[in-house]
Parts: sequence; structure tokens; C-alpha cells
Amino acid sequence: MRNEVHIVDTTLRDGAQSPGIAFTEEERLDIAAILDNCGVQIIEAGVPAMGPAEQKTILKIKQRCSKAQIAVWNRLVINDIKESFECLPDIIHISVPVSDNQIQYKLKKNRNEVKRTLQECAYLAKCYGYPISIGFEDASRADEAFLAEFMVLLNEYEPTHIRYADTVGILTPAQTFEKIRRLKCFCPYSIEFHGHNDLGLATANTLAAVQAGAALVDTTILGIGERAGNSDFLQTVRLLDGLISCGVSIREAVAVQDIFKNYVSDEWRNG
Repeated sequence: MRNEVHIVDTTLRDGAQSPGIAFTEEERLDIAAILDNCGVQIIEAGVPAMGPAEQKTILKIKQRCSKAQIAVWNRLVINDIKESFECLPDIIHISVPVSDNQIQYKLKKNRNEVKRTLQECAYLAKCYGYPISIGFEDASRADEAFLAEFMVLLNEYEPTHIRYADTVGILTPAQTFEKIRRLKCFCPYSIEFHGHNDLGLATANTLAAVQAGAALVDTTILGIGERAGNSDFLQTVRLLDGLISCGVSIREAVAVQDIFKNYVSDEWRNG
């Protein structure tokens, strides 16, 4: 197992999709600042394709944060990448549906079309000098041989890391460990794990991913996020404490959670 793991906090992107959550711009800036101050290495700040207001807020977040890298999330769409340039991010993240279910029913494409579009998006971002990370969306239901094909394709674009997403939250810790262990056998890049909490196992799966060799883990404060949420920031820090360095202490994580409760409804504050 590695000596350290980096936290990628997605409270301002995935967490903002949680029912009952609606942050103002000032709240987003404050949340980014407390995450930056406590030692979170990467903050996923938002989705530039949402428009000029979103882009301006992400720019302000980047100006507010002095330590954390600021990442922006993009669909597998050329125009999304172009919109990201307006935010001057540290990392452009490109989410790539990789399961046949999502390729067929969400994108209405085939595997070759997905690979070709990824090359176009990655090439554009790299031409403008931006580091990229690649998200394997719905990876837990994908054909591993298909994932291996991406590794060869990505050699030219040198992503900073690969995100393995359990998008529909179907994994158990044992399955997570085995899938990340196998992925490491053919993946030359650092692996990031993104868990969803549909079965109540997002944080446990995150720990299993780290034990299998994941170098980055995704969290949200209070575990907020679409549907049942994501891996809880404080719980993740507590589980990693004494096992591996993540750059954030339990004391700092508790303080972040306490401050964050001022920005959510009574339902989330009490829950």
C-alpha cells in the first residue's frame, strides 16, 4: 500500500447535486476556502458547461484557494472542454462513460465512437496546455478488457490520474478491493476512487480501494451527493488515520464539518 493518498473533494460538484442543497456563490467560495485551509489536495469546483455564472464562480474559487489544485468536471463533449478554458483550472477532468449500458443508452454511441471522442477532447485540452484527468464513469459495470484498451489510447495524452467511478453504487468492499487490484495490473497511472452510497458502502469501499492501491479518493462533506450521496469526508479521514497519510487531520476534518453545517438545511444539519 502507498505511503499517502490524496483527497479529491467534490462537495461543490457532486455534492451540489444532492436533493435540498443549493449553495450561493459566497457559500461556495467559503466552502472551497475551508477545504483549501485544511489540506485537501484537489477541489472539484464545478461544471463550466453550466454557463458564464458558473465559470466566474470557479475563477473566484481558484483565486481564493492558495494550496489546493482546482479541477473542473466535463462531459465527453468538445464544447465542455472549450468552456473549461474560461476557468483557468489546474486540472480538466473528462468523464467517459465506459459501461456498455451507458454507452448505448446514455450516449447512444458505440465503443469506437467513445474512444474517438475521448481522443478529440483530450487532444484539445492538451493543446491548450492543461493537465487532464480521465474519469471512467460506471466503471464498476464495465468490461475490464475495454478499460485496458483506454490505457493504450491515453499514452499520448499523459493524464495525471484515472478516476474509477462506482457510479450506481453497486460495489461491496471485497469487490472494490479486487477491481482496483486488477486495474493496477494494467493501469500505468495513479488511480482515483469515486464511490456512491446507494448500498451504504461508499466510505467502506473507499477504504478498500486505498488498501488495494488507489492513490486518490473522492469525498463530500457530510457525504452529500446525488441519490444517496458519496463517501463522507470526515468518516474517510477517520478511517485513514493511522493507516495512511491523507494530508488532513481528524481535528481539521471535524472543524470543516462543523463549519459546513452552517451552509445546509436543518435536515442535513441534523442528519
